[in-house]
Amino acid sequence: MIEILTPSEVTRAKDTGALVATILQTAKSRTTVGTNLLEIDQWAHTMIDEAGAQSCYVDYEPSFGRGPFGHYICTSVNDAVLHGLPFDYSLADGDLVTLDLAVLLGGVAADSAISFIVGDSKPAESVALIEATERALAAGIAAAKPGARIGDLSHAIGTVLSAAGYPINTEFGGHGIGSTMHQDPHISNTGRAGRGYKLRPGLLLALEPWVMVDTDQLVTDDDGWTLRSATGSRTAHSEHTIAITPDGAEIITLAR
Repeated sequence: MIEILTPSEVTRAKDTGALVATILQTAKSRTTVGTNLLEIDQWAHTMIDEAGAQSCYVDYEPSFGRGPFGHYICTSVNDAVLHGLPFDYSLADGDLVTLDLAVLLGGVAADSAISFIVGDSKPAESVALIEATERALAAGIAAAKPGARIGDLSHAIGTVLSAAGYPINTEFGGHGIGSTMHQDPHISNTGRAGRGYKLRPGLLLALEPWVMVDTDQLVTDDDGWTLRSATGSRTAHSEHTIAITPDGAEIITLAR
């Protein structure tokens, strides 16, 4: 299903997006060496409840996961890149962490992810990974305007990631979003310009470039959810939800 939102629904989506951004930035600011992943999950739980919002993750049970997710935020560390199930792990200096969060507020969902390094150690490889996904995300957003096609976004994202030297997995990517978290169209992190669904005002899209240092292959953890690089290499992931407007793309997952 591809859902086109009304202007009032887009306004509500901006409130949802601001909440997602605030929770992510608050969690990042609190996360230090020694922070446990389960603490981060509890922070997200508390902030979602206090805002009167609903988690998109707790009861989420897609075909690629094992049973309901059961937590409020994805916490992926080092070689984990997607769907990281929070568990009893205390973060160490230099760990690369990705926090991915989607919530529903006022009947509209928003989805965002940030990657950052914990502590004082800043491994150059990890910094480069994060920066590449952020540049790719910016390129995809710049390409998103009425009349453009999904392939234009994918091409813009993939051009940046390929230029940085990273293999690109096409199994998981961005997606439409609206009254539910995951909708059509799928937005691959590489593709051909001029192809696919034509963008129109009222469309909400979650763009999410993610990469692994030296592979495009994933393996699934024993928890049935966490996806890791097949080689054990580090990973990074950046994501924003955008609204297509008559003038271009508006990022809605920014803190106010």
